[in-house]
Amino acid sequence: MGVAHAARESVGFSTVNTKTLPRRTVVLLYARISEDPRDRRRGVNRQMADLRGFAEENGWEVGGEYIENDVSAHSGEERPEYDRFMAAAIGVAREPGVRVVVAGYHPSRVWRRRVERAQAIEDLRHAGCWVAFETGGLFNMAKASDRSQLANLGESDTAESEVKSERVARAALERAQEGRANGAVAYGWRRQYEYDARGQVDGFHDVEDPEQAAVVRDIVTRLLAGESLLGVTADLNARGVPSPGAGRVLKRRAVGQTDDGSLWNKTSVKKLALRPANVGIRVHQGVEYKAAWPALITDEQHAQLRNMFAGRAVVRELPGARKYLLTWGEVATCGPCGAVLRVATRGNAKRGKKQPTYVCDGAGCVGRNVEALDRYVGRVVVGVLSRPDAADVFRGDSTAALTALERAEGLKARQATAADDYAAGLITREQLLRITSTLAGQITEAQSEARRLRPSFDLDAFDGLVGERAADSWEALGVAQKRRVLDGLGLRVRVDRVSRRGPGFDESTIALRWARTDGWPGTRQETLG
Repeated sequence: MGVAHAARESVGFSTVNTKTLPRRTVVLLYARISEDPRDRRRGVNRQMADLRGFAEENGWEVGGEYIENDVSAHSGEERPEYDRFMAAAIGVAREPGVRVVVAGYHPSRVWRRRVERAQAIEDLRHAGCWVAFETGGLFNMAKASDRSQLANLGESDTAESEVKSERVARAALERAQEGRANGAVAYGWRRQYEYDARGQVDGFHDVEDPEQAAVVRDIVTRLLAGESLLGVTADLNARGVPSPGAGRVLKRRAVGQTDDGSLWNKTSVKKLALRPANVGIRVHQGVEYKAAWPALITDEQHAQLRNMFAGRAVVRELPGARKYLLTWGEVATCGPCGAVLRVATRGNAKRGKKQPTYVCDGAGCVGRNVEALDRYVGRVVVGVLSRPDAADVFRGDSTAALTALERAEGLKARQATAADDYAAGLITREQLLRITSTLAGQITEAQSEARRLRPSFDLDAFDGLVGERAADSWEALGVAQKRRVLDGLGLRVRVDRVSRRGPGFDESTIALRWARTDGWPGTRQETLG
């Protein structure tokens, strides 16, 4: 007689008066595996096969099968099949003349968290259900003693999970402090394994992958040059460049993605460009550590990208969907009311065709022909870019950034001193961990401040933008790229009302401000409020 069968006999399935027994015993089967990244389903299939045999051995009618593959019961992530499993059990239990058994392979396959297990015990108690496990154990949820036994049995599983979680977390922190990668090698690098004298793997380190690293640098350079995420994404797919997820076996793929996962989307492009890993930073629980792998781009490029996207989030810029130079963000405003500009078709159809016109987005206070205003702004910008000192405008003032970096280095030195004090027996291990953790947070803040204070424009991404070739370079740029130049110069345009009516473009009604200069000749300089 098996353990499960003996347990069944002990709780009265065979000794209860047959006149009081329900006419049917329905069992619902649940199988779960925590990790199966390749979705092979071997573990859950074995569990379900054993559960079917378990139900047949006891003569139970199978009312449903529920499988959850590669899903953790300890982390708190959603388990839709478990929810369906519980709802079905409670629903079937309402039918007259039916005893319901919920069955799993082992208690740990059904519950890991105390809260979830306690709620299930209470729900099944009200429904009058039983709980059974193929590895042994049958519990009547109507009896307090059985509920207590099930809770105690599950507590050991919860404790085991928590101990394992703490052990894994400590190992993850150690890897982060050493700058080592966590998990699979990231896009842009390749893994080189180290072997001991017996030929067994003794460790690894990540080195630059020339082909993938070139893709990362190309994406960063093009975004800094003003190209849109949509444009860069479309070009990568058109050229057949495999995405970071190409060839990986995944349970779910984004809508429109191919079976082999080779297509890029704008979200993956943005995430790849903004990764701290690109500049050799390892992030663990919000704290930054120096990575053991080589950087792919410079700190300045990373800071410029972060600043650029942060600015777009504030003003809701959508450069990939914009057609005109002065219609998104707040680069151009209405003089009378301060509203931003939009484009509308204006003009007298009888005297000539209507033209795209910049108009006030508020009360329609002002309006200017799009072509004329863009041409005027472009002429002024080219005049500025042609100056011998134009490059200085884009470099900005790095003094504050250097101060923040020096503060970060000082904090790192304090960390090293604390480690020396621990080695000398001057402080305890607990004190060392507390000091290290506190200083790590302060170092992260200082490094983030340094990146934020660096210039947000990469002049190297614009070949020939300043100097003698400025006019040709400006004309060759797209709208989004020209807008990046205006932002890099800190240009603000105010459009005032015209004082006279008639043909021609009145430059005197356009006021310009340069945020990082003391004023450029040939433009009307005013404080634009």
